[in-house]
Amino acid sequence: MALFMVVLVLLFILALSICTALLRWNELKFSKKGLPPGTMGWPIFGETTEFLKQGPNFMKNQRARYGSFFKSHILGCPTAVSMDPELNRYILMNEAKGLVPGYPQSMLDILGKCNIAAVHGSTHKQMRGALLALISPTMIKQQLLPKIDEFMRNFVSDWDNKIIDIQEKTKQMAFLSSLKQIASVESTSIAQEFMPEFFKLVLGTLSLPIDLPGTNYRRGLKARKIILTILKQLIEKRRGNQESHKDMLAYLMSKDDNNRYKLSDDEIIDQIITILYSGYETVSTTSMMAVKYLHDHPSILEELR
Repeated sequence: MALFMVVLVLLFILALSICTALLRWNELKFSKKGLPPGTMGWPIFGETTEFLKQGPNFMKNQRARYGSFFKSHILGCPTAVSMDPELNRYILMNEAKGLVPGYPQSMLDILGKCNIAAVHGSTHKQMRGALLALISPTMIKQQLLPKIDEFMRNFVSDWDNKIIDIQEKTKQMAFLSSLKQIASVESTSIAQEFMPEFFKLVLGTLSLPIDLPGTNYRRGLKARKIILTILKQLIEKRRGNQESHKDMLAYLMSKDDNNRYKLSDDEIIDQIITILYSGYETVSTTSMMAVKYLHDHPSILEELR
């Protein structure tokens, strides 16, 4: 029994020493001159677990320890985090002057190599121009807002006298509303197959890029393949029937404007996925919190009415 305890203690000390050595090695690896302060966590995994568990609190805690500009290792990538508004503004304003944006590998893999976050230089500028045309003041007034208004009235029409899971409903709302803007006529027919795969895709982008069975990353890659098939079939169907549509997909496919960059099918698909992705989490979370706070503060709700 005594021998067993000694062996157990020795194994514990060995494991502790290995862990300490790995943590120290990872810190030394990224302790180059000029890098901001911060911790890097474990090799490969970094501080991903803490980041995903704590959410915004992770960033707040790191800022309290290291200031508004610090380094970390998140989603498989060494990362410099800026929580300084002025520095962020400088970075965004000078994106085309030597500063190249970087994104986690899992996000680039799953959103596609042609999405606007993955391209740089002239290609990025051309794609950005094509996407900005989708939200011009005229487009917003004549197409986006009327469709959103109609969709939301229908979406909440059967909520009376029911217990509603607001978190789940706002996620559905954000996705279905965006899908209707992209493919107005076909959105209803493809939503049932598209939506669960899209949710898997979102989880995949917020995971370590380790392609093993059962991981969110593997599920995200599989979901992307299914979504690609759905969107390719939709584009082929549009080209085959030659019907006129007034939605985002029709505009991205249009070849009438000689001054606009013509997107390939792969580029169109990746932009559609990016549009859905970029508005999903932000819109659903903001809508959920708006409902909560308006419920908690009836006087503000009455003022809005």
